Amino acid sequence: MKLNTPRWWYDRERRHAPVTRMLLKPASWLWAAATARRLARATPVDPGVPVISIGNLTVGGSGKTPVAREVLRLLRAAGVEAHALSRGYGGSLPGPVRVDPAVHAAAEVGDEPLMLALDSPAWIARDRVAGARAAVAAGARALVLDDAHQNPALGKTLSLVVVDGETRDDEWPFGDGSVFPSGPMREPLKAGLARADAVVVLLPADAPDADPELIEVFGDLPVFVARLLPAAPPPTGPLVGFAGIAKPWKVERSLKAAGADLKDFAPFPDHAAFREADLRFLADRADRFSAQLITTEKDWSRLPPEWRERVVSWPVRATFEDEAGFERMLTAVLTSPSA
Repeated sequence: MKLNTPRWWYDRERRHAPVTRMLLKPASWLWAAATARRLARATPVDPGVPVISIGNLTVGGSGKTPVAREVLRLLRAAGVEAHALSRGYGGSLPGPVRVDPAVHAAAEVGDEPLMLALDSPAWIARDRVAGARAAVAAGARALVLDDAHQNPALGKTLSLVVVDGETRDDEWPFGDGSVFPSGPMREPLKAGLARADAVVVLLPADAPDADPELIEVFGDLPVFVARLLPAAPPPTGPLVGFAGIAKPWKVERSLKAAGADLKDFAPFPDHAAFREADLRFLADRADRFSAQLITTEKDWSRLPPEWRERVVSWPVRATFEDEAGFERMLTAVLTSPSA
């Protein structure tokens, strides 16, 4: 059973769920130790092409996949045959498999690889080395790894860490710094940043500039700010929204900020598999308000085919504020002697 992301994870003042935090601390220490041991013992493999890793330091919700999609777009524009490579979380196929949106379902390959495959060649493989070799054999001249900062299987030419830059409503992207399950961190902040080459701070379209206090956390690492912008405005008329992502409340905020006439919103756990009962519940809510159902592109990909015609997909795109500077960094990596 999937569980909703606890909002108290992102409260750095520890005002909420103090007893729960304390009880989960021993499990956090074990998680952090296991991650550190796995990273230390690994011998990364060089697949023979540049590898750009898009990862994060927290358990979901930072916007890795939109950033990976934008990196792939920029590489295509530069004439580089770049392929995406993902573990395929939530999918049943072990891979290596090249994802075909016309053939595969999210239950087979995962929802995020399906999104990436809409624009670029994308592969899933639980064995990242095998996946990289398959992609290179198929013509990849660069690999973009989605969610790989804590996966040491492949040597990385460039490691980007994506951080949710929204700090309003007393939300801090790293909470009080606690590692899962007592907090949102996959590993301690200092350890994760030590393996990063640059940071992408991702902001919603309506947010003010990035919080200077947050930028200071990253020390001397280059920081690029990107914004999640709607690819199109939400449809007019009453809407009932839903989302099964790590931070569904952010989708609700974004829809309202984009001018949606949002009558109701239903949160689901990250990567939720929508059951028929869930969909009937949503349809009943839409009927009550004479509204259209709307969800994220990722959630839409997990809907049964017969339901997709009844739900509007609302895609967003990551757009860099200093796109030229970000492109220069990518070009330098691809043209370096070690690439």
